Amino acid sequence: MLKYALYDYIPRRRQCRTTFEQQETCRRILDFKDGRTYARQWAVTEIGRALHAAKLSEVVIVCVPASCQHTYVRRYKKFSQMLCAILGTADGFDCIEVIGHRRKAHHGAPRDESLVRNVAISSSLRGRKVLVIDDIYTTGATSDAFIRRLGAVGATVCGAVFLGKTRGHRTA
Repeated sequence: MLKYALYDYIPRRRQCRTTFEQQETCRRILDFKDGRTYARQWAVTEIGRALHAAKLSEVVIVCVPASCQHTYVRRYKKFSQMLCAILGTADGFDCIEVIGHRRKAHHGAPRDESLVRNVAISSSLRGRKVLVIDDIYTTGATSDAFIRRLGAVGATVCGAVFLGKTRGHRTA
């Protein structure tokens, strides 16, 4: 399965040695995470541009869930609608529900375990081809756990696209 990140993401604490353009991209990614309208439009445009030549008419786009349903809706509901409209794909936003609240990854939560307990995935994805979208790829633990969960309900994940991949991240 192909995993692809559009940009490098450099955490704020390491941006002192980056170019203005890199800092601007990182700011847009963080603003997208915050649900800002301009950043949502930017993300739709960039991901849409990257995927425009792919034949995705039979694919369902599903976004990796956030730490709670409120954040998931704020970050991905309109984004998913807009992206699916320009790509001509099915929108799988309503197939995912975050139950309760889980700790955020940068707060030290074991992402794959909490994802199993806190996310409900609709059985309507069974037998469907799915393209997973997320904002930042750091270790891959969250997206990998989500992809395993999608597989467990019978979905076939054909790829994953990320706005940014964290550079300079060291895994233990």
